[in-house]
Amino acid sequence: MGRFYVTTPIYYVNDAPHVGHAYCTVNADAMARWHRLIGDETKFLTGTDEHGQKVADAAEKNGLTPKEWTDRTSARFREAWDALGISYDDFIRTTEPRHYESVQKFLTRIYENGYIYKDVYQGLYCVSCEDYYTIDSSIDGKCPIHGRELTEMEEENWFFRLSVFEDRLLEYYAEHPGFVTPDTKRNEAYSFIKGGLRDISITRTSISWGIPVPWDEKHVFYVWYDALINYLTAIGYGRDDDEVEEWWPASHHLIGKEIIRFHCVWWPAMCMAAGLEPASHVQVHGWLLVGGQKLSKTMAAEGGVRLSDIAPVVLTNEFGVDPIRYYLLRETVLGNDGEFSHEGITSRYNTDLANNLGNLVARVTTVVSSKCAGVSPAAKTDSALRHEAEKAIADTAAAWNRFAPQSALEATWNLIGATNAYLEQHAPWKMEPGDAVDAVMGDALEAIRLVAILATPAMPGVCEEIWRRIGLSGTPADKTFDQSATWGQYAGGHRVGKGDPLFPRMKSDA
Repeated sequence: MGRFYVTTPIYYVNDAPHVGHAYCTVNADAMARWHRLIGDETKFLTGTDEHGQKVADAAEKNGLTPKEWTDRTSARFREAWDALGISYDDFIRTTEPRHYESVQKFLTRIYENGYIYKDVYQGLYCVSCEDYYTIDSSIDGKCPIHGRELTEMEEENWFFRLSVFEDRLLEYYAEHPGFVTPDTKRNEAYSFIKGGLRDISITRTSISWGIPVPWDEKHVFYVWYDALINYLTAIGYGRDDDEVEEWWPASHHLIGKEIIRFHCVWWPAMCMAAGLEPASHVQVHGWLLVGGQKLSKTMAAEGGVRLSDIAPVVLTNEFGVDPIRYYLLRETVLGNDGEFSHEGITSRYNTDLANNLGNLVARVTTVVSSKCAGVSPAAKTDSALRHEAEKAIADTAAAWNRFAPQSALEATWNLIGATNAYLEQHAPWKMEPGDAVDAVMGDALEAIRLVAILATPAMPGVCEEIWRRIGLSGTPADKTFDQSATWGQYAGGHRVGKGDPLFPRMKSDA
């Protein structure tokens, strides 16, 4: 048994959660569920990022104090994750006392190690992404992410000596080729470092909504440097060194591609400056696009999709929890951009879930009810399905282990397809009750049992229902993967039930 510590970015509370946030969180949740299934001691962290100018501005716009605003908006993220069945072990808020303590201790250590100094910042700033830009990195004086005009700023700041870590970061990347995945994103971060690093501002004096700098009461920490440290706060940094030692070497950050610099350049350098190894792995994902555009308030304001229409709670009410989870995991290769649409969800729902998985379970339970008196036959050890099942088990496990949920589900659905083909070949619904039909149905039930195990990180609710319908007690996750995911464990004598359709077909708007 190993350890697995997976984190999402902490989400900014200037607005409500939408499906773009859900995409990252569902992927992290599925990875956490997979590692629990294989027996790893697992910690899954998510939460909300609650300091900075954007939050203060949003609070003022809504007639609230920053604390009142963050309390309200952070709760909406919890509600969204509850609606999606997110199994986080810790939900961190950057306004918590434990976080203040960890941030101040971590950055004080960097300061005492000589990597922080005072100077005056003069240049361009984007309020939307709370980031500084040079003229060269802007697009005609606009933010390259948000397309908004950048603001000229000049103020006294404390700076982090990022520039002195250029060679150490390049060396670290060379020695740890799997530090950032996929390779395209690793190459992007590496090229950024190789292009030369400048020291970066880490404090502000123009705002007060932030964590105070312990050695200079006029300053608060710039929101990004406060936010990054949440990954250490949650494992006891500054409070429990043993816990940090246990979990940090098993850390995996799941992030969107727009924050590569923060997580793949600044954050590992900060860890080095504090005398700590960087996180073990950063998995970068792409954006969910709607009509080719990134989800954003700007897009909505310009007449695009309303973000409220694709809020997680709205989507789960319309399609169900597990179908939305399945779509987010299956539609797009993790690392690539993907197109999000109601038509896409409906297509996946009707094809993969209703026609394939739902139809398989319905066929088998119906035939067992009519031909086997509702009692399951046992699987054959020499079944023609065994090879397909063992291949699906191996391919699914390998894919989950390499952060490839889309491939994992594709491998699982190959077993569903093979089982449906097996049923078509033998047509047990045309057979008379007896040994022949028992042999076919026992094999099909065993394949369904294995599908429920393989798909449970993605669709835990549906898989538990399938488990119940084929007469098994508990859940597919009660035993570790190596104990349960082998052919031939489905015994005869279980009471099989039909039930309502798992996935009633949906009408397409097309």
